[in-house]
Amino acid sequence: MDIITATYKSPVGELIIGSYNNELCLCDWRYRKMRDAVDKRIQHSIGAKYKSGTSEIIDLTIVQLEEYFNGDRTEFDIALKFCGTDFQKKVWEQLRKIPYGKTSSYLKLSKDLGNDKAIRAVASANGSNAISILIPCHRIIGSDGKLVGYAGGLPAKKRLLQLESSDTKPEQLLLF
Repeated sequence: MDIITATYKSPVGELIIGSYNNELCLCDWRYRKMRDAVDKRIQHSIGAKYKSGTSEIIDLTIVQLEEYFNGDRTEFDIALKFCGTDFQKKVWEQLRKIPYGKTSSYLKLSKDLGNDKAIRAVASANGSNAISILIPCHRIIGSDGKLVGYAGGLPAKKRLLQLESSDTKPEQLLLF
């Protein structure tokens, strides 16, 4: 079996969406710096190569992303396949617990995982997330409240956080 991939032009940047065996394994920024490394990790982890096309999971992901960007969805219900180390998977599961419209920090995430000294490892795992938006790594900000690195770029991160803030209407997201 192949990993089926398609591109999706979101209001905040172009994404590559990938599915394997009825699970989403990829929803990542097409032009991120670590694109090759992420793709190699996913293909190696699954033992399959990318093939352009579409699938029910890709179609459903696009529908749910559209609902999210329109302000009609705050949670996703897509079957996910994590491709990473056990530690990365723990971090990604913890990221999923950050509610829509809320933010956290690497330090808080480390503490929530039971090891407040693992800040750098948590930050690295956060940066390795290949299922952006659905695993909301954009909700991680610096302890000082400032925006910190994001695979889709800080402008995309800012727009996602604005979309999720209660005082921003979805159509305002498109004005930046």
